[in-house]
Amino acid sequence: MSRRIDILGAGLSGLSAATILARGGYDVHVHEIRKDSGARFDGDFQGLENWSSDTDFFDEMREWGLDPNEFKSDAFSIIDLIHPDDEISNPVTDGIAFRVVERGTDEHCIDQGFKRMALAAGANIHYETRKDPSECDIIAAGPKESSAVAFGEIFHTDHPNHVAFQLNDKLAPGAYSYLIIIDGIGLICTCLWRQQKKSGRYLNETIAWYEEHYELNRQPIKRVGGKGDFSLPDHYIHEDRHYVGEAGGLQDFMWGFGMRYAITSGAMAANSIMDSNDYEKQVRSRLIPLIRASAINRFLMNRIGDRGFKMVARYWMRDQARKGDGLAFMKWVYQPGLFRRALWPIVKIGMLRRKQLADGRMVSRMPFRKALSRDVWEASPRAEEIGVQWKSQQRGGGHTSFSENDA
Repeated sequence: MSRRIDILGAGLSGLSAATILARGGYDVHVHEIRKDSGARFDGDFQGLENWSSDTDFFDEMREWGLDPNEFKSDAFSIIDLIHPDDEISNPVTDGIAFRVVERGTDEHCIDQGFKRMALAAGANIHYETRKDPSECDIIAAGPKESSAVAFGEIFHTDHPNHVAFQLNDKLAPGAYSYLIIIDGIGLICTCLWRQQKKSGRYLNETIAWYEEHYELNRQPIKRVGGKGDFSLPDHYIHEDRHYVGEAGGLQDFMWGFGMRYAITSGAMAANSIMDSNDYEKQVRSRLIPLIRASAINRFLMNRIGDRGFKMVARYWMRDQARKGDGLAFMKWVYQPGLFRRALWPIVKIGMLRRKQLADGRMVSRMPFRKALSRDVWEASPRAEEIGVQWKSQQRGGGHTSFSENDA
């Protein structure tokens, strides 16, 4: 009789582990509190980065027996990089910098693709069920607290496929906003790394900015939101349970590109169980250096405003001119060099706070920072019009998945 493996959470990390283990002959049971994989999301676009390894991520997935053709993705080699002073430059590479996928419960979404792979491999997925974590071998649950939040609007547009990434401390305090357009559907999103009251005003102002600079012919559909919890646990195996993805704190502190880490950690946990490899050692050797580098970068970005963001944008373009490849800068940003390693003790004390979780694990967690005085400003007339427009849209059935009073 095959060994039974129980997995808590039917997200990307849990399902990647389930697929590999089920193919290996294990009796796999995945337990998910939500009604379906991807139900936590609402059709928003997210990026699968391709810079934290020299190997294309889709090739890595295939090596693990995962099929990237099971979900829709759009590859990009160029973006609009929007500086804080509204200058636009273009990082570009001959390869694939990142891929955009959709999150949600539609058939083409990455969540459903991973669900199909797990089921085809023979895994059993139990939706709308609660399972005690102490009864599970792999913990792959989502975040329970917030270190940062993101708010976005999904809309119809006749603009061609496009990705723009903006560094702007006003529109996205301490962070960034972005525009993604895929096949006539657009997403404008602002990420807040400092707590704010009436956070919807940042989204309204961000939409106003993109409307002014791009011919979007925007027709709102719905508004979406999400949160990220950023922490580094002391251990990734606790009481014989493997913690993967967000449950294991395996997230990108800098830009929020966490899907690659989630899928990779799920594959590592599965292979560890099958081959008796040291999951803890694998995570620490491959993923933790990248995550620490991203945390150090986040520490530095937390302390600069638009002037610092402008310096980053200029350096990125100078680096591209020297090396002939805009992706080289992103690879460098995530490499744990001597300077970053020297900064780590300062970052751990200055940005992270020790906390014991309900399951007994100790983590170094990034709290949601308080607002700064520069976060107080008057909304533009167009942003106020967009706010009124959305309220009208809501009365007509427009859906929002977050409270505009979230902080």
